[in-house]
Amino acid sequence: MTHTYAGTTARLLGAGLRALLVLTLVCGVLYPLAVTGAAQALLPGRANGSEITAGGRTVGSELIGQRYDLPAPKGGEAPAPDLRWFQPRPSAGLATNSVNTRYDLLVSGASNLAGDNEELIGRVKAAKAAVVADNSVPGHPVRPQDVPPDAVTSSGSGLDPHISPAYAELQVRRVAARNHLDPDRVAELVADHTEGRTLGFVGEPRVNVLRLNIALRGLTDAR
Repeated sequence: MTHTYAGTTARLLGAGLRALLVLTLVCGVLYPLAVTGAAQALLPGRANGSEITAGGRTVGSELIGQRYDLPAPKGGEAPAPDLRWFQPRPSAGLATNSVNTRYDLLVSGASNLAGDNEELIGRVKAAKAAVVADNSVPGHPVRPQDVPPDAVTSSGSGLDPHISPAYAELQVRRVAARNHLDPDRVAELVADHTEGRTLGFVGEPRVNVLRLNIALRGLTDAR
């Protein structure tokens, strides 16, 4: 009886071990290799992070926003935006300090502050005042009512790489003035980099800020 029980136990352990090895091979090795190979063959760009290259090097991803700031001043103050470039949406992802100001965190998410939250209202008012001040140029002041919502609010992920065409157009005269360019030529860049709705009806028209700024650099370098 003891030998029978021991033999049954040994057979069960053997079967369990064989199942573990087979499942590890299939699910842990073959399946990931197959999925990775299919992704590299069919969608290599997306499989590798939707990288954007410029000047022979990777400068970012078309899926993750990034800021364009001046060097941070001493004393721990937040860096000011570099107004030569088109600026993205405000960023407010979730990190150890719960506010992402540099678009460089791995954990994304919204602030989840209610619409009547005083902190959120303060952020929006401050952002709107900054947009008006930064983008007003002699002879062409920006009116507060002309500031689009995406210029003063972060996206649900806090990492949105796009801005609305309205926000891009609002920045045209400032970018042109800072780079000594013709505003009409800069406006053409915005029009050329405005993407329509996906499949013609999904989402909203948008402008990828990184791609737009790469084109802007090309324009300034070509002067």
